[in-house]
Amino acid sequence: MQKKRFLSSLLIMAVLWVEFVLPVQANVAVTAPSVILIESSTGQVIYEVNASERRSPASITKIMTLLLTFEALDAGKVKLTDDVIVSEYASSMGGSQVYLAEGEVQSLDTMIKCIAVSSGNDASVAVAEHIAGSEQAFVDLMNERAAELGMADTHFEDCCGLTDSDNHYSTAKDVAIMSRELTVKHPQIFEYTTIWMEDITHETRQGTSKFTLNSTNKLLKQYQYTTGLKTGSTSKAKYCISATASKDGIDLIAVVMGAPDYKTRFGDAQTLLTYGFGVCSLYLDENQDALPKLAVERGVLDEAALKYEGEFRYLDLMGSNLNTVEKVVELPEKVQAPVEEGMQVGRAKYLLDGAEIGSVPILFAESVEKAGYTDYFKKVFGFFLL
Repeated sequence: MQKKRFLSSLLIMAVLWVEFVLPVQANVAVTAPSVILIESSTGQVIYEVNASERRSPASITKIMTLLLTFEALDAGKVKLTDDVIVSEYASSMGGSQVYLAEGEVQSLDTMIKCIAVSSGNDASVAVAEHIAGSEQAFVDLMNERAAELGMADTHFEDCCGLTDSDNHYSTAKDVAIMSRELTVKHPQIFEYTTIWMEDITHETRQGTSKFTLNSTNKLLKQYQYTTGLKTGSTSKAKYCISATASKDGIDLIAVVMGAPDYKTRFGDAQTLLTYGFGVCSLYLDENQDALPKLAVERGVLDEAALKYEGEFRYLDLMGSNLNTVEKVVELPEKVQAPVEEGMQVGRAKYLLDGAEIGSVPILFAESVEKAGYTDYFKKVFGFFLL
């Protein structure tokens, strides 16, 4: 009898676990063999299928090219107004291109549009050469950056994804990682990836002509919350996309790899994004409230100012009432000098239904040196002058 009750209890627990702990993996009807959906600000995975399977990435390779370009801009190595000169090699790129001519000059700003909107292979190589001197040197930087980001199943052979080499590969998970790095650290990319159509001007020895950039991302017209990001397709990679979307303060990234056709690629991405917006709730505390000063013993100051390390974000997929989240500040009553600015002294922890869901470190906002005899004398002398 006891054994039957025990087994019944195990069965009930198993059913509840599947129903309430694993709902994020249920009823997402996608066709592509490898997909992943993440929330951008936290990086939390919402749904995935074969996300670590190595596959040819085609032109979503250019996400890393764009990431390195914006990092070079931030570092002051290049400027948007730079003249980018098209080499013979860059102009010879096949596949998707914007038909840049050898010797043609375009601004870096225009080249980014050519990459982000029309997926120009020629523009990608021209930018790579402008930043690193050669495509190979740029590809080396791409692989170094991938390693830094923890993209363990990625290796690049070119900067545009045109190659069919077996040594050029990535995964849906790794594509999501670099997509997140690009969009979170460089949100100005959306100024380019939301362009549906725009004219550029070719100025060559043959004269001046207009060329219209057309976005390869049809989700811009099909899905109202779309903000980008990049498509790709070759006979080997089939149809891929890293799609970004934003709704009600939630930013999502859906990566689809190996879809059999372009309609499936966009359909799967839209299905993932719609599902994500349906199950996600985001709790955000920007931690702008003032913290009390903390007493410091044996210091040149009697107390020290404090600060939060940053904001707190929690992504809920279970339908919880996030209005009930409780914030508890944990600090000692006092500390001994010396203390250094940036040193952790406590934390703010967050509770949901009594369970901790995360925390943010509380740091010293200033340094306090240990008091010497002279400091004590000044304090005593100052006391008598009051």
